[in-house]
Amino acid sequence: MTLAQLPAVLFPDVGTDRTIGVTDDVAALQDLIVNVIFYGTPGGPWVLVDAGMPYTALPKIRLAAERRFGPGNRPQAIILTHGHFDHVGALPMLADEWDVPIYAHPLEMPYLTGQSPYPPPDPTVGGGMMARLSMLYPRGPYDFGRRMKELPADGSVPGMQGWRWVHTPGHTPGHVSLFRDADATLIAGDAFVTTKQESAMAAMTQAVPLVHRPPAYYTPDWVSAYESVRRDLTKLWRQYRACATDACRAPLPAEYQVSVAELADLAARASRAQADYYG
Repeated sequence: MTLAQLPAVLFPDVGTDRTIGVTDDVAALQDLIVNVIFYGTPGGPWVLVDAGMPYTALPKIRLAAERRFGPGNRPQAIILTHGHFDHVGALPMLADEWDVPIYAHPLEMPYLTGQSPYPPPDPTVGGGMMARLSMLYPRGPYDFGRRMKELPADGSVPGMQGWRWVHTPGHTPGHVSLFRDADATLIAGDAFVTTKQESAMAAMTQAVPLVHRPPAYYTPDWVSAYESVRRDLTKLWRQYRACATDACRAPLPAEYQVSVAELADLAARASRAQADYYG
């Protein structure tokens, strides 16, 4: 079985806060086509990873955070895997409401501090309704002002002891994934996803999750995307036990470990298919 055919496994539990358990202290909250990740033991200190879609994510995050961690329990930090519109949707309101630091890779800073919009998507690649509509998606720039901080150069993740960030560019210049060595848990962001994001039906329903390339219409640098998977995530994939991605409904258990060659083949085929993306 190739990686592209590899089925994901449904999360076994959905909590009363509507989050989906990945590990004891990592949970995913589905917001339309993306996931928001909560890190922290229920009732204790916590960190938010990404902030979902505009309009829809805000009430979901507020409710889940209150139920999971308690009323008035603000996160210690917000970590962004990257700054696309479907990852910062609730951030303008939450940043004002919580007044906590927001961390991203230095190469994402121009897009998050009002300096530059993201490159335009290419609706001609990938196929599907999501790709065809992509020219309508917001590109920024976003400006989160004084709250924006660069992720520490030593690879640590603020508020997430034992985790490290891994630079996985390609989908965006400063895209990062998060990894915890102690139990081999990976938060992949959009370095790879578990649904065909170009298809509106697949993205909205996630009915048959499969390991898949990053959203083709919004990935301008497929050489870097390939290298991120081949060089970095494959090293982690050989040991990870649970996974949460941008569009993931399922952790992939140990029996679904795959080879470096399979991951590299997926990225290489995606790179060839999207060679005509010019941004």
